Amino acid sequence: MDTFKKIFVKSSVGIPLAAIVLGLLFGAIVMLAGGYDPILAYTSLVQMLFGSPYDIGEAIRAITPLIFTGLAVAFAFRTGLFNIGVEGQFMMGMTGATLVGVGLELPWYLHAPLAVITGALFGGIWAGIAGYLKAKRGVNEVISSIMLNWIALFLSNFIVAKFLVQQGQQKTPDVHDSARLSMDWLVGLMGNARMHWGTFVAIICVVVFYVLLWRTKQGFELRAVGHNPDAALYAGMNVKGTLVKSMFISGIFAGLGGVFEILGVFGYQTVMAATWGYGFDGIAVALLGGNTPVGVLLGAILFGGLSYGSAGMNFGADVPQEIVRIVIGSVIFFVASHGIVKFFLKPFLSKRAEKRKEAV
Repeated sequence: MDTFKKIFVKSSVGIPLAAIVLGLLFGAIVMLAGGYDPILAYTSLVQMLFGSPYDIGEAIRAITPLIFTGLAVAFAFRTGLFNIGVEGQFMMGMTGATLVGVGLELPWYLHAPLAVITGALFGGIWAGIAGYLKAKRGVNEVISSIMLNWIALFLSNFIVAKFLVQQGQQKTPDVHDSARLSMDWLVGLMGNARMHWGTFVAIICVVVFYVLLWRTKQGFELRAVGHNPDAALYAGMNVKGTLVKSMFISGIFAGLGGVFEILGVFGYQTVMAATWGYGFDGIAVALLGGNTPVGVLLGAILFGGLSYGSAGMNFGADVPQEIVRIVIGSVIFFVASHGIVKFFLKPFLSKRAEKRKEAV
């Protein structure tokens, strides 16, 4: 009994697992109420995720940008900031990579790294604007960063339409092959799924996140300023500079997500009618992961896997997209609501404990 309680109530693994089960059960109830077969729906979801090498590869591709945006949000959270402008930083990363990928012709060993660095810097600088306004003018980063999302959208569209767009089209030419970062050798093995090096870079960023924040002096200062700016100032830390630095690093993570969507997936940039949504999904991923690097990775796998696999529920079980979103939302709700999950588990555990006492 003690082992069971330790696993399912006190464990950081057991609670999320129980939350996923509760979310799926609630989703099944919703589907039954709508007259749909939940078993067929969930079977179709699993088949969509693991039915073929192509599906596995595309699921990984869908998960990758969520890792970047989740890390961006989580990093800012850990340093006391709410970076709700990840969406704009993601788009600026795309634009920076496109400018270099389309506008320059260089050897591959210079072209691809320069495109990646430029896109990352575009994202970092865009986030740094919100950090500067917070540090120098006291502007709340939530307000400034969310407004910068729309400025990023229209600025990106202006740059593409004015300098890069193909004649008579709403997109840029393809980036040069020397800047492409798709993994051609793996694409063939995965049924032509759009696999790219960004997935490996995302895993590296998870490690960098942890090392930077918890294993360096700079990381200690970033966390200290986030926990208590007044105490950090009293200790002699540069609070204003640290705020800008925190947002800049957060923006780099977001910008990298945009970079690899261009260089690894699409190979060109369009005049966008709306934002992509990866930045806002990154907020959910960060919250699901408890703002920890490994948690963000697992949260991105859950969120991205459900989002990609949900198409199988629609096609395989004829479940309407509206109900599919309810199912996904219910899983995320229970995963994010640890207190509710414990509330459901504790009565069961109490009864088990009472029966054990009676038996003794």
